[in-house]
Amino acid sequence: MNIFKSLLGKVWQDPNAAEVVKIEMGQLYLVRPGNIRSSRECIYNEAIATIRRVPALDHNFQLVITRVYEDGDQELLEDEDETDEERVFLISEELEFHSGVTDDEPTFIWRDLDGDVDELYEFVASGTNEPTRAFFETCMYRAMYERKFKASADNTKDSDLDQFIWQPVTKARGQTGDRKSPKNQQDFEDLPSDTVDDSTVQPRAMPNKIPSAAARPPFASSSLPTVTSQEGHIFSWNLEIEGFVAEREEVVVAKIVERTPGNFNYWLIVSDEDGDFVSDKISSDMNPRWAPKTSSLTWNYANGGRYDSWALQLVSTEAYDAFKTAFAQCLWETLHRVEFRKAKPDEQAYVISSTTEDIEMHDVEDDGEDEEEVDKELDPDEEASEEEEEEEDDAVSPMPQGERNSQLTIGYKGDRSYVVRGNNIGVFSHSSDDQVKYYATISKISTPQGKEFKPQEVMLHDQDTKMVLKNPLDPHSLFSMDIERGKVVEEWKIHEDITVDHIAPENKFAQTTREQTLVGASHNALFRVDPRISGSKMVESQYKQYVSKNKFSGVATTASGKLAVASEKGDIRLFDTIGKNAKTALPPLGDPILGIDVTASGRWIVATTKTYLLLIDTLIGEGRYAGNLGFDRSFPANAKPMPRRLQLRSEHVAYMNHDINFSVARFNQGEGQEENAIVTATGQYVIAWDFAKVKKGHLDKYEIKKYEDMVVQDNFKFGDDKQIIVALQNNVLAINKKNLKRPTRNSLAAPMSSLHSRSGIVNSPY
Repeated sequence: MNIFKSLLGKVWQDPNAAEVVKIEMGQLYLVRPGNIRSSRECIYNEAIATIRRVPALDHNFQLVITRVYEDGDQELLEDEDETDEERVFLISEELEFHSGVTDDEPTFIWRDLDGDVDELYEFVASGTNEPTRAFFETCMYRAMYERKFKASADNTKDSDLDQFIWQPVTKARGQTGDRKSPKNQQDFEDLPSDTVDDSTVQPRAMPNKIPSAAARPPFASSSLPTVTSQEGHIFSWNLEIEGFVAEREEVVVAKIVERTPGNFNYWLIVSDEDGDFVSDKISSDMNPRWAPKTSSLTWNYANGGRYDSWALQLVSTEAYDAFKTAFAQCLWETLHRVEFRKAKPDEQAYVISSTTEDIEMHDVEDDGEDEEEVDKELDPDEEASEEEEEEEDDAVSPMPQGERNSQLTIGYKGDRSYVVRGNNIGVFSHSSDDQVKYYATISKISTPQGKEFKPQEVMLHDQDTKMVLKNPLDPHSLFSMDIERGKVVEEWKIHEDITVDHIAPENKFAQTTREQTLVGASHNALFRVDPRISGSKMVESQYKQYVSKNKFSGVATTASGKLAVASEKGDIRLFDTIGKNAKTALPPLGDPILGIDVTASGRWIVATTKTYLLLIDTLIGEGRYAGNLGFDRSFPANAKPMPRRLQLRSEHVAYMNHDINFSVARFNQGEGQEENAIVTATGQYVIAWDFAKVKKGHLDKYEIKKYEDMVVQDNFKFGDDKQIIVALQNNVLAINKKNLKRPTRNSLAAPMSSLHSRSGIVNSPY
C-alpha cells in the first residue's frame, strides 16, 4: 500500500485540506440481502465519493457520498425537509469497509449502521481505474487507523493497516448478526417526529459496548422522598452516529426525588437493577421538552463544557402523564420556592398546560398555498442559498475598539439601523441590494451638560428624526438626541421618585408618525411620557402604580396602543389603556421574562426567557366574551389560554454545544403586513421560527444560521419579512431569511471535544 507514499504525502499531511481524496463518478445502492423488498435499491443514480476530514476534530474522517444532479433535475425536486443531498458516514472499523466488483465495475461496500442487521451500502465506482480504487481504499484504512489510535498514520507500514482489511465471517446457521437493538426499538421509532430530525427515525445500536458503572452517586435515591416513580427506557444522543441510542436494554425506573426535604431541591433519577445511574437537578436549564405522541421527555445535560442530549420514554400514556405533571410541579416549586398546592386551581392548570406540545391552536386558517410559499422562502434549494450567502456582506464600522456592540434598533422611515457601542452609536444604511453599509458614527454620547454616558436602552422617535436614550447614571430622566445633528439636545425629567426602567412607543407604529408621547415603566408602575409639557414629563392623569413588587421587565404595544407588560417573576399583564388595572393577568411559570413583543392586532404575544420563548394566543375562546382579546376582557377562570413553549431540540443544543441564552424575540412587522416569523438569537446563532406552522401547533419549525462571532441582537427590517439585520459583537450585517438553514449537524457545526456522547450525567453526584 505504501506505493502511494508520495501521493499520500501531498493529500494527507495538509491539515487545512478538508478533502483527502475524491472519486468523481459512481452510483450509490442500498443492498438488503434476503429481504422480500428489492434487494438492491439505487439511492443516487449519479454520485461523488469523498473522504473528508471532520472539522475541528483531529484523527477523524468521514466518507461522504454526494448526489449529482442532471441538468434540470434540481428544479423538479420538491423543496421538502427530507430532500436528500448527501449521505455521511464516520469512518471507523464498525463500517466493515471493503472493496468488490459488480458487473465488472469496482465497488466499495460498507455496513448501514442505521439499518437492519445485514443491510449494506454499495458505491459502484464506474470507470475508476485500479490505482485510483486502491488509493481510495488505502485512505479509508489510514482513516480507520487514526481514529482507533488517535495518532497520525504518516509513519505506518502496510502491516499496520492489515488489521482494518475486512474478512468475511462465517456464521452458524440461523445467526443473523452480532448487533443488538434496544428491546423497545419499535416503540421508540416515532420519537423523532416530536423530538429529533426525520433523518434519525430509529435509535441506533451503540458502536461500542457501554461500560458498566464504575461509581455510584454518594446518596442513594431509595433513602430520599419520592415524588413519582415510573418505568421507562433511557436513551442518549450519540453525536457519532447522529441518533438516540439505548443506554440500557432493560426497562429502567425513572423517578423524581427531593434531595433536601422542604428546600425545593428536586432531582430526576434513573435506576436499573444495579442502582442509580442517571441524575440531574430539575431546572429550566435542562431544556425539557415533552412529546405526547411518544410519551417521552428529552433534555440537555451540561457535562464539563459539553451539552449532552437525553431521552426518557415512559412505558405508557398514564406513566407519561403522571411523570410530566410531577415534573412540572417540581420545576414550578423550584422557581417559586412555594408549594404547588398553594397556587390557585386555574394557575395550576395554566402551568401544566404549558408543557403540552403539538396542540393545534383554534381559529387558525390552514392555507396550503401560503404554507408552500413559506416553505419556499425558508427552505430554498442549496445552490441558491450558497449564491446568496456569498453576497452576504459584513458592515464593519470603524468605531472605537475595546467596546463591543450592545444594542440594535431598526429604522422605520429612513432605511437606517443604529448600533450602540459603548458611548458611541454606529449608523448603518440599508443598500438597494439588501445589505447594510457603514454610514457614520455618532461619537461620545453625552448629556446637554456634557457628561458622557453609555446608553442603556434606545428607541427611535418622531419619524426617526430623534432617538430617546436611557442613561443608567440618571434613571429618573430620558434624553432626546437629534439624529441629524448627532447630539443630545434635551433632558426629559420624568419624576424625582420614579425611575424609568423601560420605554415603548405609544403604539406599534407610532415611530412612523409625528406622535410625541411614549410609554414608560418603572419596576411597578406604568405611565405616559409627554415631552411637550413643562416640568416633569410624566402625565399625572395617566400614571398607575401597583402595590405588589411586580419587577416589570418589558413593555410592548399593539397598533391601537394596548399594552402587554412582562415581569422578572414571569407573569404577563394585558392592559387596554394606561392608568387602569390589567384586563388579564397571566400567572408566572416562574422563569424571568427578559422581553416581550406583540403582533399589531394584539392576537399573539411572544415573551422571551433564557431558555425558551413563550407564545400566547390572547383570543378568548369561550364564555361570555368569546371572540374578544385578553386586552379588552378578562379570560374566564376556567378557560385561560394555553401557553406554548418554543424551544430548541435537545439534540440541536448538543451540536451547538453551549447553554441557551435567547435575545429578546421579535415578530416581523410592517403596517398592513401580517406577521409570519419570529426571530431571536443565542450565542453564535440566529434563529427564526415559521410562525404560520407554529400557529398550527408545529412548535419546532425553526431555521438557524451560525456566525463566527456572538450575536448581540437581531430583528427584521421594518416592512420586510425577509431581511434580518444582525448585530454581532463587532460587525453588523443583513441576511435573507431563506439563507437560514434547517438545523443539522452540518449547519450547526459546533466544535466537539469528543464525538462520543458519554455523559457525566451518568453517576453524577446529586
